[in-house]
Parts: sequence; C-alpha cells; structure tokens
Amino acid sequence: MSYTIEQLCVGQRACLRRVFSNEDVVLCNQITNDYNEVYQADEDGWKQHFKHPIVPGLLTEGLVNQVISDRLPGNACILLQKELVFYHPVHIGDNITAELEIIDINKERHWVTMKVHCMNQDEQEVIKGQVVIFILPN
Repeated sequence: MSYTIEQLCVGQRACLRRVFSNEDVVLCNQITNDYNEVYQADEDGWKQHFKHPIVPGLLTEGLVNQVISDRLPGNACILLQKELVFYHPVHIGDNITAELEIIDINKERHWVTMKVHCMNQDEQEVIKGQVVIFILPN
C-alpha cells in the first residue's frame, strides 16, 4: 500500500524482517568495493572480534530504506536526513526486523520524520535512529 502525505499520521508504523546471507554480503562487497575482512566468511579477520562474520551496515540500512519504499509511505519519496547508531553488529544469518514509526509530519514542506528501530532475533537492539523523508507532491 502507498500513502499520500494526507493519509499519514503520527504514530503510524511499518516493519519488515530479513535474514542476511553470505550471498547478500558478497553482492554488497562487489557493488561497494568494500572487501573489509570482517565481512568475509572465508577469512579469519573477523574471528578476533566477533563470533561470526558481520554484515556491512549498508545492507542493514537498506532494510530501513525498503520499509520506506515498500510500506511507509510506500510511494515516491526522497531521503533527506538519516541519523543511525549501530549498537551491535549484524551477523550473517541474523533475522533483523526494521520498524519505523512516524513521529512528525510537516505537510507544508511534505516532510515526514520517522523513528528507526532495528532488532535481531534475540530482541537485541542493533540500530536506533531517525530519518526524514520528502514525499513527492501529487
């Protein structure tokens, strides 16, 4: 479903869940040219600090963007501002839920501010923050 600025309200929420795979990480590495050893399942660089290879933050941010484009508002919009804090790493195989909640609407500017909250399968908060989007006028 897609919402216009007039159909949105403070407190409205949307979420998506995704499990990140090694194949996701490999594709992200190829697109970004970021081959940091902490992302490489077949290398040992991550073993000094983590139990499993980690997922690049860009992939987890992508899940936040997917909630915006697919669910809330689910239509053409532009990301104006993003402030995210990564509290814990996301590991390959983690089941991540990204939930966004509208906390402010500026109808005159067509701006919507949303709180971002991402949790893993153990209910551990991995990302927290907020985004501001511009919803294209009809």
